[in-house]
Amino acid sequence: MPNSSSISEFLLLALADTRQLQLLHFWLLLGIYLAALLGNGLISTAVACDHRLHTPMYFFLLNLALLDLGCISTTLPKAMANALWDTRDISYAGCAAQVFFLLF
Repeated sequence: MPNSSSISEFLLLALADTRQLQLLHFWLLLGIYLAALLGNGLISTAVACDHRLHTPMYFFLLNLALLDLGCISTTLPKAMANALWDTRDISYAGCAAQVFFLLF
């Protein structure tokens, strides 16, 4: 008899068990996410719009800001959704997509 088990989702550890702490984690993660979006967006806009900032140092700063935007936008929204909706699972495809975009 062959083994017919397959993985369809992964279980994640919760940050907290009480609802108030889950909401606190959501709001803290949302604040961190918005601050990162705003800061990196301002850096990207400043470097792209000001021609005096088209030097190698600011080129690498722009690359770092875009890399940070990509990394934080890959994992944090799922963590916020888990904290808000009290879920503790991620699908196999969702996990694979997160790893792909994080490494990409």
